[in-house]
Parts: sequence; C-alpha cells; structure tokens
Amino acid sequence: NDKALVEKYMKPLECGVVVDYEDNLSPVQRDFRELRKVAETSGWFATKPFFFFKYLVQCWLFELAAVFILWHWGVNLLTFVAAALLLCTAQAQAGWAQHDYGHLSVFNSRRLNHIGHELVVGHLKGASSHWWNFRHFLHHSKPNVVGTDPDIGVPYVFLLGDKMPKEWGQKKRGFMPYNWQHDYFWLLGPPMLLPLYFHFENVYFTLKRRNLRDLMWTVSFFAKFFYVFNHFFSSWWGTFALYMFTRYLESHWFVACTQMSHIPMDIDRDQRRDWFSMQLKATMNAEGGSFNDWFTGHLNYQIEHHLFPTMPRHSYPLVQPHVKRICSKHGIPYVEKPLGTAFADIIRSLKKSGELWFEAYYMPG
Repeated sequence: NDKALVEKYMKPLECGVVVDYEDNLSPVQRDFRELRKVAETSGWFATKPFFFFKYLVQCWLFELAAVFILWHWGVNLLTFVAAALLLCTAQAQAGWAQHDYGHLSVFNSRRLNHIGHELVVGHLKGASSHWWNFRHFLHHSKPNVVGTDPDIGVPYVFLLGDKMPKEWGQKKRGFMPYNWQHDYFWLLGPPMLLPLYFHFENVYFTLKRRNLRDLMWTVSFFAKFFYVFNHFFSSWWGTFALYMFTRYLESHWFVACTQMSHIPMDIDRDQRRDWFSMQLKATMNAEGGSFNDWFTGHLNYQIEHHLFPTMPRHSYPLVQPHVKRICSKHGIPYVEKPLGTAFADIIRSLKKSGELWFEAYYMPG
C-alpha cells in the first residue's frame, strides 16, 4: 500500500500521465464510460475468429499467385512487377492481420492472441512481436504526444504539426530544409521506412533484448522466402531484389493508411487530457466502404480503434454512430474525410509544417 514506493519502482516504465479516470469525471468522461458499458453488453467486444482467418487465407492466396506467375511464365520485367504487387498485397494484409492479433481482438484467449501474433508478424512478415508491441503500445497510450509517441519521433528528418516547427525554427534547430519536406518525403519517407529503417530497428531491438524466439520466427520468414523464390532466379540477388521491391511498394501502402489518421491532426506535448478527448484530438477517420475497409484493414475507423483498442474491427461500424453522438453533444470535432483526401492531407500537412518552420527560422517576429 506504499504508493511512493510503487511510484519509485514504476518510474522507469512511465510514458505519460492520464487525467484520473475515477475522480471528478467530466460529462464527456461519463458519457464515454456509459458507451463502454453499452459496447460490452451489446457484444461488440465478442471475437469472430473466422472473420480474421479469411484475411490470413487471402494472404496465402496472394503469395501462391505470385509463385504461380513466376513458375508459369518465368522471370521477366512484367512477371517480376506482377509478383511484387501480389506479394505487396499479401504483406500489407498480413500487416493488418498481425495488428488484430497484437490488439488481442481475434480470440477470447490472451494466450492464443499472443501465439497468433508471433506467428503472423514473425513468420508471415519477418518482424519481432515484442518490438511491435513496444512501439505500438506507446503510440496508443499517448498518440501525437511529442516525446512519447514513436510514430512522430522523427524531428531530424520531418517536423510535424503546428507547434514543433515554430519552436525549432525560433531556436534555429535542425539541419534539413524542412520547407521542402513534402518533396523529400518521397525519397526519405516510405522508400526508407520499411525497406531500411524497420529492418535495422527490428534486428537491433531483438538482439538487444536477446529474444531468441522472435529471432527464430524472423529467420523462418526469410528462410521460406529465399527458399521459394530462389528457384526462379539465377542468383539470390534476384530474390533479394524482389523482396526489397515488395517492401518498397508495401511501405507506401503502410504509410498512407497509418499516417493519414494522425499527421494532419494536433501534435503537441502532453496536455494531460482525458482518454476520449485525447484520442479525438489526435485521430481522424477516412470514410468506410468495402474497398476502403479492406485496403486499410479497417484503420479508416481509427477513432473507434483508438477509443477501444481491443475491440474487433468488425464492430467499428456498430460503435461509430454512438461515438459521433458523444462528439456532437459535447462540441468535439469528429474528423472524417474521403480516403483520397485523407492520403493527400499527409503531404499538405508536411508542406504546412515546413512553411511554419521556414517562417519562424528566417522571418522571426
């Protein structure tokens, strides 16, 4: 019962502060708690494993289609690109699938979700489940909070939001021409993220933590990939080129679907907002629809996902009207855009942030 002692030993794990959830609840907090109860009693947290299994099946089918094309027509420029596009689709959908397992929303059993997550993110994608959990849990706890959310921790390459660019400009910080970041984004953004940065970060994290199981899953992915596709190329360099081109394509898909929901929104230091207000301030949606839902892995319902991280994605459309109602009642903006507009706003936001830095750096006052 010694709170001071507990705080002392938990201090290294602290990633931020959330306003006390029990005492002095605001009307927004009360309404959100009521909605949580409605979601639970309505069965919106109930899992449907078959719903998620069909997405795994389609990943395998896309991979098999890529193998068939190279086996049937041989390797040429057209089949190389076609195979890479199919593998990219398989990898993108596997990425959304591992996200479901990582959020414990596929099975009722926490253990089964963890096993499924290690299998999908490790064997199907070649990444570390513990690395993903570490990054992703920080992101969800404090989205768009400077110094906590790793997804926005790129100030030496990109400046995001309205406040940090002004601060860095006034202090003459940074060495990049940030007023051109919307242009060099196409060189240093998606082309570098999955093909280079995530590979190095995965290896570094896994070796530093000495997580042999994650390492074995990762090795199994690369062993399978190179064993299968080496049959179609005269050297392993051809297989390596196919792999890197696949990652290059996937990286653009991944960045578009994940960053459209946060980069255009408020980015600031921790303001200690309540859970509901914090998530709505940092998150936006893209419109729903069969294609949009499939293409984004239902992350077009990012608001609902952030409010209810363990809710299965097939329930997002059910809870969405209730979230909108709370926002309307309390005057909280609920931002939702067409998918294409949401993608384009990533670039518009980078351009705006770069201009703010430029003005603060070269034209103070």
